[in-house]
Amino acid sequence: MFTEDDFILISALQHYVYCPRQCGLIHVEDVWRENVFTVRGDILHDKVDTDTFESRGALRTVRGLRIHSYRLGIVGRADVVEFRKSKGADEGQEVMPVEYKAGEPKEDLSDKVQLCAQALCLEEMLNLPVPRGSFFYGKIRRRVDVDIDAGLRQRTEEIISAIRDLVTRKHTPAAEYGDKCRHCSLEPLCLPKGMNQRKLKQYMEGLYLQ
Repeated sequence: MFTEDDFILISALQHYVYCPRQCGLIHVEDVWRENVFTVRGDILHDKVDTDTFESRGALRTVRGLRIHSYRLGIVGRADVVEFRKSKGADEGQEVMPVEYKAGEPKEDLSDKVQLCAQALCLEEMLNLPVPRGSFFYGKIRRRVDVDIDAGLRQRTEEIISAIRDLVTRKHTPAAEYGDKCRHCSLEPLCLPKGMNQRKLKQYMEGLYLQ
């Protein structure tokens, strides 16, 4: 069990999967810079994160819910959490986190691990299973459901451990240029096209051998 002083932001998971160096720059070195993609995301979240709730029939919707897990040492805020009364003899409820994204579904796990982390927090806080979550993607204007299965849960916890190691050691990984760099708001500060430490070491060793 972790204390609140050890908490890692859930948003760090998305940053780490997208690029470990981006995660280090943001969560170790406190570096941030806006671009058109981050601004679009902020605008969409501002419309959702309002600390309100509403009820319609069997569905109760809570917006901007603060969530945490002491077992995993993570904290964050869910855009929307839906509570729906279960059908059947028992009077339980189904819980589903809904995350709002300005873009479209991604090929990597960066969105899914963030959603899974929210589900794990809700399970601990409510002592209820959260088998599914959902995204609303602004670019395609529809929701996409995600199964919070065993494989995704395991990968999410592995990423949390990797981030904790990075933050504890205050280590920012070296830059490696790739296609993702063109869309990253930190590219001008990261300088991924510059010479990273590995290449610099190879270069210096080559000079001594000449």
